[in-house]
Amino acid sequence: MAPDLLDTMLSATAAVIRDNAEALTALDQAIGDGDHGINMKRGFAAIEAEKAAVVALALPQALQKIGMTLVMNVGGASGPLYGSYFMAMGKAMPPEAVTVAALAEALTAGALAVQQRGKSAPGEKTMLEVLVPVADAVRQAAEAGMSMDALLAAVREAAARGLKSTRDMLATKGRASYLGERSIGHLDPGAQSSQLLVDSICDVVATALAATKVEGV
Repeated sequence: MAPDLLDTMLSATAAVIRDNAEALTALDQAIGDGDHGINMKRGFAAIEAEKAAVVALALPQALQKIGMTLVMNVGGASGPLYGSYFMAMGKAMPPEAVTVAALAEALTAGALAVQQRGKSAPGEKTMLEVLVPVADAVRQAAEAGMSMDALLAAVREAAARGLKSTRDMLATKGRASYLGERSIGHLDPGAQSSQLLVDSICDVVATALAATKVEGV
């Protein structure tokens, strides 16, 4: 991945978390500890502060550094979970040019790491409701040979659908599980932050693609 593209992604993801920190906290106040927005904002601000060091690395190492930074700066369960996600992605990512198939493998490895760290599975009202469908969408795009525009649309739709599905789920993991039936009717905060990050990255890629097309005219 080009350093300037990764640089833009880091700025964009930090901005989307910062801009939605209060909303994430409000979601977490309804079914969790009420600190998800605050914790995520601190973690992604730390990543942005180390942006120059991150973009200087090869993508596998950059992802692992992102994960380590989140572990060290994000409190609660989100730090270890998001940290495990990015570190597993980094370990699975090839050092050479990244293909869609390789990206799918890395995303799948990240989601699996979250499952293992959180001892959770899809269907339990967690961030996995977004992370697993996104990995599946990229895998299907690779198998179908989709264009990048179609891939981005499929990923956005998968993330949005996964987030929406958490509203009617009964939480069986984490703090929200203590509420039992009262957890139904609320979006999962981790799924919401995951969807925001996915959509933000898709925006960056879409803008880069549009610029390339204009230059090629």
